[in-house]
Amino acid sequence: MILGVSIISCFAVYSSSHDEIIRFYQHLRNILIAGLLIIFLSHVPSVIIEKFAIPAYITTILLLLATEFFGETVNGATRWINLGFITGQPSEILKISLPLLLAWFVQKSEGLNSKRDWAFVLLLFLLPLIMVLRQPDLGTAILLFISGTILLFFAGLPWRIIVIGLTLFVFFLLTLFIFGDKFCAENIAWPGLREYQKLRICTLLDPMRDPLGAGFHTLQSITAVGSGGILGKGWLQGTQTQLAFIPERSTDFVFSGYAEEFGFFGSLLLILLYAGITLRGLWISIGAPTDFARLLGGTLSMMTFTYACVNIGMVTGVLPVVGVPLPWMSYGGTALITLGIGVGLLMSIGKDRSETTQGFSLQT
Repeated sequence: MILGVSIISCFAVYSSSHDEIIRFYQHLRNILIAGLLIIFLSHVPSVIIEKFAIPAYITTILLLLATEFFGETVNGATRWINLGFITGQPSEILKISLPLLLAWFVQKSEGLNSKRDWAFVLLLFLLPLIMVLRQPDLGTAILLFISGTILLFFAGLPWRIIVIGLTLFVFFLLTLFIFGDKFCAENIAWPGLREYQKLRICTLLDPMRDPLGAGFHTLQSITAVGSGGILGKGWLQGTQTQLAFIPERSTDFVFSGYAEEFGFFGSLLLILLYAGITLRGLWISIGAPTDFARLLGGTLSMMTFTYACVNIGMVTGVLPVVGVPLPWMSYGGTALITLGIGVGLLMSIGKDRSETTQGFSLQT
């Protein structure tokens, strides 16, 4: 299924960037690197991977600190750091190192059975999120928060906290829809959010508020997706894509061009592949031999599905525009390498599960 999405991504990235063909070749290279990482990590037992939880987390924290002081600033955000041999986003690495450490801590403490355990795990959880917010990168911080919450839910987070959180979120949405015009007025500041972040949320409520400015990306993306129809316009035939009306058409908005050229059925195929990847990952996690493997596998599986939902929701105008790539589809080296590591860890857990099952069968 991952191979299927990767093949589809090659068509989508080529279509969106064939005028800059080097991007297509770099995308092929990144997929190859991710594939090699999957093969390598699938042969590493999860008990060995567990030993890298603390070093990986500390390394990521140090990289985030280095980005704070020495990072490259692009469009007002300091998210990238040049290490000489590679330029990447440490927040992408956090997608692996954070659930890795949280899963390790839950297993080491034999569950979160005391207030002290919960306080410590929340500290480990929230520290890097605050650092990502300072970059600023609200979209990645929100998705990391969701991923961490999923892991803590698997680890025993009480249902009442989930219900309270969802209730507050629904209340916020209803309030925003009812009083959106007042809250989105220019003289109203939103605590904790920058002006452009507020503008993105307000644009979601009414893209025609600023059709040539903040609403342009959303309107052009919706137009591309809708114009694809049932069967699409055909590969390399999408007008919104080929005439460069879609912004970031090989990265965050790659789904827009793909939907325009391959239509509803092509989009449905891609969504089904994501669902299959997620269900397969959860099935592997259910039978994992240790709590560490179960928590890590379940979180990585749901993380892929969450990122896909957020990206597709963003380009179809259901969610605000945030800088979130579409897993295995968007051009981007750090993101693909991170995905390769995640899938490699899942396959390692799956291999441990198979060996454990076979050993049990032989003993029986």
